[in-house]
Amino acid sequence: MSAPVRPPRAVVRGDAFWSLQGTLERRGLGPVAGVDEAGRGACAGPLVVAACVLRSGDAARFPELTDSKLLTPLARDRVYDQVLARAVDYAVVVVPSQEVDLLGIHVMNIEGMRRAAMGLASAPGYVLTDGFRVPGLPSPSLAVIKGDRAVACVAAASVLAKVTRDRIMSGLHEEHPRYGFDVHKGYSTAEHSAALTRHGPSAVHRWSYANVAKAAGEHGHLPPHPVVLTAAALESLSVPVYAAGGGKGKNGRFSAGAQSTSRGGARIS
Repeated sequence: MSAPVRPPRAVVRGDAFWSLQGTLERRGLGPVAGVDEAGRGACAGPLVVAACVLRSGDAARFPELTDSKLLTPLARDRVYDQVLARAVDYAVVVVPSQEVDLLGIHVMNIEGMRRAAMGLASAPGYVLTDGFRVPGLPSPSLAVIKGDRAVACVAAASVLAKVTRDRIMSGLHEEHPRYGFDVHKGYSTAEHSAALTRHGPSAVHRWSYANVAKAAGEHGHLPPHPVVLTAAALESLSVPVYAAGGGKGKNGRFSAGAQSTSRGGARIS
């Protein structure tokens, strides 16, 4: 009796361009879904996560496909349309800044990847995630370092997530034009930092982030939704926000109750 086929367990580095997906499929572990996110490093706007399943051997039909950050906006739009037309299955999940502020970016990144994978029409045989392991996925999974440059389905997911988020940020620019979301897409550029300092944060900023919490405190702005401050955000304020009950919230993040106060009125509800 032959031994059962076992999938690889270690984190894989992307040194075999486009070959990992085919290897898994030849070992009977397909269909393979790629999962990636856009907006993890931004301090405003949502986190967007996508999952994508491509046809076996279809990578050659996407000559421009690579990490979405390496593509020009026009090229990303072209690849986005190609992926929507040719993908076997895909799902896109938008995680609003309110959820990021309540549970933290890393928690919501993992949760968003779970939601995207489970949003596919049928459970994939295997899931490849970009960069780090994601527990709780509906199928066996593997993390691939720089997966958006090494695995076609992960690159496709990165394009779906990036284009979706960029379009959302362009729409938010219409609502909040003084921040320049259409240019920097919510990342902490010099232009964005200057606008934060000048105006304070908007409702779509991530109030749990240190630079946003500092700007809110300086302007005396209250958060529009419940926020759990990180230790770094607390340190950015001129006086500490004391947690109700003296405890820490989830993932070591300080939770502040309705009676908590800080200079500038940056009270966390």
